[in-house]
Amino acid sequence: MKNSEFDIIQNIKKAENNFKPSDDGKCAAAQNSMVSTASKPATLAGIEVLKKGGNAVDAAVAAAFTLGVSEPQGSGMGGQTMILISYKGRSRAIDGSSRAPSLAHVSAITEEDRAIGYRAATVPSTPATLAFAHKRYGKLRWQEVLEPAINLAEEGYPITRMQNQWQNREKPNFEKVHSGSGARYFLKNNQPYEVGETFRQPDLAVMLRRIVDEGVEDFYNGKTAKMIDADMRENGGLLRYDDLVLLPWPLEKPPLSGTFRGLKVHTMPPPGAGKPLLFALAMLDFVPPRFDFGEEFKKDLLLIHILRKALLQRDGKPFHPIFAPFTDQDQNMFDRRYIKKIMAVILDKLEINLLPVVPTPDEDSGETTHLSVIDKDGMAVSLTQSIERVYGSKAAAGGLGFLYNNYLCDFEYERPEHPYYLRPNHVPWATVSPTLIYNDDKIWMAVGSPGSERVLSTITQFLLNITEFGMPACASMKAPRFHCSLGGLVSLEAERFPAGLTGYLEDKGYRIKELDPWSFYLGSLHAILIKQDGGGLQGIADLRRDGYVAGI
Repeated sequence: MKNSEFDIIQNIKKAENNFKPSDDGKCAAAQNSMVSTASKPATLAGIEVLKKGGNAVDAAVAAAFTLGVSEPQGSGMGGQTMILISYKGRSRAIDGSSRAPSLAHVSAITEEDRAIGYRAATVPSTPATLAFAHKRYGKLRWQEVLEPAINLAEEGYPITRMQNQWQNREKPNFEKVHSGSGARYFLKNNQPYEVGETFRQPDLAVMLRRIVDEGVEDFYNGKTAKMIDADMRENGGLLRYDDLVLLPWPLEKPPLSGTFRGLKVHTMPPPGAGKPLLFALAMLDFVPPRFDFGEEFKKDLLLIHILRKALLQRDGKPFHPIFAPFTDQDQNMFDRRYIKKIMAVILDKLEINLLPVVPTPDEDSGETTHLSVIDKDGMAVSLTQSIERVYGSKAAAGGLGFLYNNYLCDFEYERPEHPYYLRPNHVPWATVSPTLIYNDDKIWMAVGSPGSERVLSTITQFLLNITEFGMPACASMKAPRFHCSLGGLVSLEAERFPAGLTGYLEDKGYRIKELDPWSFYLGSLHAILIKQDGGGLQGIADLRRDGYVAGI
């Protein structure tokens, strides 16, 4: 082991030894198994399944279905799901991409259609993806895995402060849907629920029970599919029964893999966004341990340059998600000589902007949810799912109680040669990066975050804090965070950074967006790690949202 790699392991052990659980469900330690999700009911659903003898996949599937009930602003039956699983010493990626409807042609979709209403939706793939993962890797019966979500939909749960805030913000968008279907299900008499009010979803519970009794096939070729078809026809949507019947089962793929500080990193292949994450981590590996930055804020400036360069690799060199394997395209981007050359330029010229600073259209778009699970046998799951933007298309499936996604806003509409140009039955671009990290070929961490392109910066800063500074996972999650878009907009928790940073970046030509402390905008980490020193698990759920972590 290289000296630098030895230092990293020592930093990791230091971070683990200084970890302190908290009483608020944001930081926890356990000896056996652990679940971290974006809502307490979903985490407890995963724990319940583990206690029944389920494995990490059973717990993750139970938690994912429950998130569709307890966090409808971020995910649900109408969306898509991406999963990484560590099983018997190897990782597999499950690509649960949705598909554009057969009627979705560029000429048929106006710009207004792409974001709000029935015409914005792609074919929901979350039910198929979760069923596939359970059937292939789970242990418990299907009914046992779905039972927590059904019970929660029937009995209800108290609306959180964050959900109240989102309902207030999105109320005008709910009102843009002519049928008012989303508002009927997710607002109360067209007004936001008060904090603490009980929110029940009886129609969703009935549909979930039917999926237990008839299998997930009911969603795609049974009564549920026919109800979706009728709903779409009545409201001018594009989805049809044939689209649901023809939705393929998820694709199981090798993950993208790279290294960071001697650790092995596995993450999501296209159409996911694992590529820029691996590229950013690879660039950071070429920063000398004792590099002299000179000015106080040049280390922050370096990370900004690295993040933007990684985002440029994604946007400037998109890989086709199906027809061209990642390994057959631009493999040189991970060649050490190529990365060393890039980093030599960046380190030598930190005083100038290496990329133009111009607004880009996606600086505020996208939302989702993430969960992580590790069980007593070391099986690990990193799962990210979404209905795209907050509350998706704002249109709900009549009689079924879930929101349709608005993934048609994630296609390319101008360049036919682009891999994600809108075509019938094609998959949308995604920014998710569920990630698994190994040390000496043994699983160490399951980690991920929502936040569109901010996923890259959220995970990168979290890992840097632990490996470089020996910061405990809980402290690393709470640490001040920033993001720089490809267009040069730096969004940061300004009050929590040293005075002078914003002025320094403005002098370099960057645009600044000052956010509140612990801002929702800057992602929501859900991570679990296996201690390298003494055994046991440590987990965190980001305090920037409603997350909760618990273990056995």
